[in-house]
Amino acid sequence: MLRNILLVIVLVILSLVLVNIFHEDDTYNLKLEELRHKYALKHIPSVDHSKLAELQKEFKTPQDVTEACLICHTETHKEIMASSHWNWERVAYVEGRGIASAGKKNVMNNFCIGTSSNQQSCAKCHIGFGMTNDHFDFNNARNVDCMVCHDNSEEYQKGVFMAGYPARTVNLEKVAQSVGSPTKNNCGSCHFNGGGGNNVKHGDLETAQLSCSRDVDVHMGANGMNLECVACHTAQNHKILGKLYSVSPDNSNRATCEQCHTTTPHLNDMINRHSSKVSCQACHIPIYAKVNSTKMAWKWSDAGKLKDGKSYEEDDSLGNHEYLSIKGSFIWKNNVQPDYIWFNGTASQYLLGDTIKSIPVQMNTLNGSYSDRNSKIIPVKIHVGDQIYDKVYKWLIQPKLAGAKEGDSAFWNDFNWDKASIAGMEKSGLPFSGEYGFVETEMYWPINHMVAPKEQSVGCAECHTQHNGRLAKLTGFYLPGRDHNKILDITGIWVFWLTVIGVLGHAAIRISISIYKNKYEKQIINYDDDSTT
Repeated sequence: MLRNILLVIVLVILSLVLVNIFHEDDTYNLKLEELRHKYALKHIPSVDHSKLAELQKEFKTPQDVTEACLICHTETHKEIMASSHWNWERVAYVEGRGIASAGKKNVMNNFCIGTSSNQQSCAKCHIGFGMTNDHFDFNNARNVDCMVCHDNSEEYQKGVFMAGYPARTVNLEKVAQSVGSPTKNNCGSCHFNGGGGNNVKHGDLETAQLSCSRDVDVHMGANGMNLECVACHTAQNHKILGKLYSVSPDNSNRATCEQCHTTTPHLNDMINRHSSKVSCQACHIPIYAKVNSTKMAWKWSDAGKLKDGKSYEEDDSLGNHEYLSIKGSFIWKNNVQPDYIWFNGTASQYLLGDTIKSIPVQMNTLNGSYSDRNSKIIPVKIHVGDQIYDKVYKWLIQPKLAGAKEGDSAFWNDFNWDKASIAGMEKSGLPFSGEYGFVETEMYWPINHMVAPKEQSVGCAECHTQHNGRLAKLTGFYLPGRDHNKILDITGIWVFWLTVIGVLGHAAIRISISIYKNKYEKQIINYDDDSTT
């Protein structure tokens, strides 16, 4: 009898274990199917610009194209000229600064350092024409570049060191007649190549996404949803949803996963509850730089070395620049596992003229903590390096990097930090002491793209583990499976064993009652038989 009881108990426990191992949630998610259907229907333009009479002519200058656009889109230039893409700045409340203006005009980074004094080169990624210096006329509607965002011929490109003007090989007539809604190619021409090359800055935005598989990016993949950037980064009056945390301090006008997927995208409620403290990206972007490498470190202090009086470069086996005389030495990586931080949506930046307060210098600070109710865990790329600073004034120097010819003080031509610093700081309106050195810097780039298929998302054990988990560096809170808490551990052990005892006890009682019932029924039957006899 005892053997039978033990056998039943073992079978019950084994059944419970097998149910937990092999149980699968319903994989049909109606919300996701609705989104797939919605974005599978591609927008069909209602206007064919190649048939418009105003565009059937020769355009001598790109400004002539803009004037032709404004014949129909009469007030559009006002919307563009009020945007950050045009002004390279936003006015917002910044903690510790009050109401302040921040943007590419005055925010510094640890890639190409900044735009000040380098406008003619940096203007390759400005939506205007003729930005030769800091006296660019931001109120001149003729300088608005409509083509850079709306060309659908894929032939338009800005010229190198041409102050934002198109390359001389561009057929203005063909481009003007081929405009439409912005495509990945339009957005990517700048955002894929920030920092001086493909995938240099972000790590999750690169030219491979123009035609990649869904394993690289489920949203942009050609065999996935094949979405254009504007599907998520929608616009109203040319103010585009979404901001770079490197230049935008406030938590408004952000593009988020929840805008399409809601706050309860999963069928499993336990996973949905993670979203109170864990961002979607933290689980759904296990690695970035999946195709081409991204730059992880940049040492400006190594720049300026020459061979036989000339600049040179050294490349790795993948074709990445390991050294450039004009920029210094670099470290590249691909298939990178992100770092993780707490982030509440607000940030601060190092602005031109700020005093260095700590080393490494934080080029941007993404605010947040576990105790902050608005904070979530997000994945980031951390770019480190060193760059030139003023030893007396204790601030980072904005050197003049790009120039049209030798002898104009640009470092990329003359390889002289003294001359480049004097010229750059003069253009920036700040003094230069004449004494410079190099200081370590650090910059954070949130990872938002290269979302993986759900089958490749981060597994539970990759975070909830005691050894080398993804969140090992993220401390200050209790993470089950990773951390130890004596009271919680003892309580958990007691709850587990009391549950087991309860299950076994319940089973034993049911079995005992059944056995007793069978015995009692047999006694009744025997009694009835004896009585009959």
